[in-house]
Amino acid sequence: MNIPLDAATAARASFTASFTAKYKTHLPGGHHWSMRMPRGSALKLTASEANANVGLVMYNPLDTLERLNLPDTLKGQHTFRLTEGHCLYSDMGRIFASIIQDDLGWHDSASGNLMEHHFAAKGWHKKAYQQAFNDFTPSGHDSLLIEMAKYGLGERDLCANLNLFSRVRADEDANLHYVADHCAAGDSVTLRFEMDTLVMLHTCPHPLDPAEDYPLRGVDMTFGTATPMDEQDACYLSRPENARAYANNQLYHLAG
Repeated sequence: MNIPLDAATAARASFTASFTAKYKTHLPGGHHWSMRMPRGSALKLTASEANANVGLVMYNPLDTLERLNLPDTLKGQHTFRLTEGHCLYSDMGRIFASIIQDDLGWHDSASGNLMEHHFAAKGWHKKAYQQAFNDFTPSGHDSLLIEMAKYGLGERDLCANLNLFSRVRADEDANLHYVADHCAAGDSVTLRFEMDTLVMLHTCPHPLDPAEDYPLRGVDMTFGTATPMDEQDACYLSRPENARAYANNQLYHLAG
């Protein structure tokens, strides 16, 4: 990661001292959620069980054509993994959120969502809500579509999702393999929002999860505020491209 150690350490210490928790809730495994997160807010996600997974997408609530762009996020920061000190880019070259704290060191940006066809391939029993109620087993794909419909969005608006808490490795033939036991219960990651952001997420399993049956692994969600980015911030310093993206944010907010 091209992050100066002293800058990253200082950024974490500053966040720990300045974070103010406002609200906390729990999202069970196999559930979905969405909310408009205001600029300057922070969201801390903590795994309730080992091997949790959180599929996440982001949109600009004022113009939902602007959305999370993981290819630009990776390309701009010269990385395949995402962790503390990295930023999540929109397709307009702006930063939706920055990762200001991370216990895991790696979050998967390449594997996509759990889909309907994965159930048969894995031998998982698909339980519909009408029969199982809160014990139903949705796909990550359908979970995001349900949340998106609340904002007038549909399948054509889907973008590639980030899988927080999960890690994959690539072999010599470019096949992706799930890394088991990457996430322990109590591991957390914190996002600071650099612009108003419509966040949609689910706690459905990772598409490559080898569990024998559909796993229900939830997360605790803590909402608060964090110290705003400055030029000593680890996310700002980690790549020159990040500094330019922050400048795009500044111009965007001046225009607004």
